[in-house]
Amino acid sequence: MTDRGTAALRQSRNALQVGPSRMSWQNGTLVIDVNEISSLPLVSRVKGQIRLTPAAVTSVEATLTPSGSHIWRPFAPSATIEVDLTQGHRWSGHGYFDANFGTAALEADFKRWTWGRYPRAHGGTTCFYDGIRADGSRLELGIDISATGAVNEITPPPLTALTRTLWALRRDTRCDPGATPRQTMAMLDAPFYSRSVVQTQLQGEVVKGVHEALDLTRFRSPIVKGMLAVRVPRRVRWP
Repeated sequence: MTDRGTAALRQSRNALQVGPSRMSWQNGTLVIDVNEISSLPLVSRVKGQIRLTPAAVTSVEATLTPSGSHIWRPFAPSATIEVDLTQGHRWSGHGYFDANFGTAALEADFKRWTWGRYPRAHGGTTCFYDGIRADGSRLELGIDISATGAVNEITPPPLTALTRTLWALRRDTRCDPGATPRQTMAMLDAPFYSRSVVQTQLQGEVVKGVHEALDLTRFRSPIVKGMLAVRVPRRVRWP
């Protein structure tokens, strides 16, 4: 992941290129061509292609703050994915595609948030977005997305604590009363952010999906931002 200047940006209706990497829609499939160099401590070439084919593309966007300064867009909560990258990363399976947009810094409007996306037996997906805003108000969002892309807002089950990460990051997710969610695989563990596979229970169904936790109070720290600058280098010039 590299921060680049505007000279590295190329955008059209169906494609987005940032430096040597690009993504484009091709016959209903999002094709992502990766050509990057990984960060410390294992500096090496990361090159190849990711192909994501949505079951359906939704038209919904969720406003995360009353002012509309932050928006979550679940483009394709259910999709098939094919990954073919260097370093032996070659597999296919279940994937998703979403994005966040904003006109303000995240740490200006949020103290923390957790997010989870859980594929369901009926072929759809259930997503939860929970957070505490900078003014102390709470974000509590639950939606069901069918296999055809239809979206319905739902009343989320109780917020239930997960074990803390190796960096002691606080986490929680939604779960049926009396059940206990648990992490089944760690994917990324940082001082202010974690991504993992979590198993929980929804309406009596045991489900497993991707979960993330973000602590913006920690992210504000100059020490953490200095650490992040090493992991996410900045390249201003691009020919």
